This record gives sequence, C-alpha cells and structure tokens, in this order.
Amino acid sequence: MDVSEFEELIDRLGEDLTLWPDDRRGLAEELLARSSAAQALLEEARAVRQALAAPLVRAPAGLADRIVAAAAKLKGDTAEPRTEGETAES
Repeated sequence: MDVSEFEELIDRLGEDLTLWPDDRRGLAEELLARSSAAQALLEEARAVRQALAAPLVRAPAGLADRIVAAAAKLKGDTAEPRTEGETAES
C-alpha cells in the first residue's frame, strides 16, 4: 500500500482503522509504521472528524435583536458616509 491508496481508503472507510477489512488494515498499519506522510494523513482525518463531532457554537441570546436594532439606528443616521479610517471627529 502506498500513501495515495491509504488516503483513498481513509476517504472511503474513515479514520478508524479497526473498522477496515482485515487485509486493508494490516497493510495500512505497516504503512503507518514507516511513513510520516501516512501518519500525518491519519492525524488530519482524526482532527477533521473530531471537529465535526464538536458541539455547535450558538450565538448569545438576543444577538439578532441587537443587530437589528443597531441596523435600524444606522438607517436613521442621515450623515454622510465615512471613508475607511475616518471618524466622526475627523
């Protein structure tokens, strides 16, 4: 097995080698013992899986209401648009 085949198998079978067919798992373990590139691919796949399994990040309560209120306030502001870096005091 080479690194490219290993990567394809990770894509198809996942990063948990215990779920791979015995013949593929044995070859993968041999490759992992000698290839830093294969080790890096496996660690990357595990990191992606872990990130996808993490709980969702939720916005703080009331955030949408504060955004709408701020937008409404800005809409009522009839002052000339400012350029980047310009402040009201400029």
